[in-house]
Amino acid sequence: MLITGLLLSVMGLSIIGACFINDRTIVESRGQAVAEVVDTSLTRTVVRFNTEDGRVYIPPNGVIYPTDLQAGQLVRVEYDSRNPDLVRVAGRTAVISLLPVLSALAVLWAVLLPTYWLLRRSDRD
Repeated sequence: MLITGLLLSVMGLSIIGACFINDRTIVESRGQAVAEVVDTSLTRTVVRFNTEDGRVYIPPNGVIYPTDLQAGQLVRVEYDSRNPDLVRVAGRTAVISLLPVLSALAVLWAVLLPTYWLLRRSDRD
């Protein structure tokens, strides 16, 4: 049980780490554009924008940090000019990932530790 909690914690912290790495990558070779939100779903938000060399681009994985976007909306984005698949909403950073991930981990451990303690206690009796 504790191993599962540790694995989920490592996964959560890895998500945060990946967000910071993505941000650093975008900052190293930043391109900027105005994008149209094409579609939103639970798994991704699709945007369409023109790269600095004039190509129309639709990243297959959508945009990162897509909170509160709606189809048809125009939004400023920043992308990695070397790899336009990596695109985020301008002004949003990995800091956004801290609250949901750390909250989920807090709930996980708030449930897991008392459960583990109760199970260990009942095994001794």
